[in-house]
Amino acid sequence: MGHVAIDGPGGSGKSTVAAALAKRLGWERLDTGAMYRAVALLALRHHVAVADAPALAELARAMELEVGEQVVLDGEDVTTQIRSEAVDAVVSPISAHPAVRSELVARQRTWAAAHDTGVVEGRDIGSVVLPDALLKVYLDAHPDVRAARRAGQRAAAPDAALRAALAQRDAADSTRAHAPLLIAPGALVIDSSELGVDEVVERLLAALEERGVRP
Repeated sequence: MGHVAIDGPGGSGKSTVAAALAKRLGWERLDTGAMYRAVALLALRHHVAVADAPALAELARAMELEVGEQVVLDGEDVTTQIRSEAVDAVVSPISAHPAVRSELVARQRTWAAAHDTGVVEGRDIGSVVLPDALLKVYLDAHPDVRAARRAGQRAAAPDAALRAALAQRDAADSTRAHAPLLIAPGALVIDSSELGVDEVVERLLAALEERGVRP
């Protein structure tokens, strides 16, 4: 039937919206960001420098990874570990390496090929991974809102350091040479700053209904 590709910066609500939409549709969901975070966690554990592209690519190729409700890396549940501040600090430069992205994009396309339907979230899904997706979405929000959401995930208050980290990640992801974060052609752009999750999901369901999909 097709896939929904949801892109956007950190804190825009991608994961929450993707999970809610997938539940409403009865579809599977793939969080591609978790895949890059898994590579970042391996790099930290194996003391691989963020600039060592060949070693990072080898980590990506060799790892056994399952991404679902839990993220299982080489047999270990790392759902919590991949969301640490240490991983946050290195995931952007690691994910910028073409060899790392090539390996993970191949895995993402394999997942999509194995699922007739699915909600796939990330930063280059509609532009690179699944450019022919049934529905492409770019989800955004005001930087202060995004910082508050990200802080809420860690039961903390947003501060200047967190805002700066998000801005730095935005700049890095949007300007990298390979598969930058951008609004894919034909994408539905939604600013979720003042919208609840259900409101965003209803907009996506309406867009899918226009394409012949009914929950």
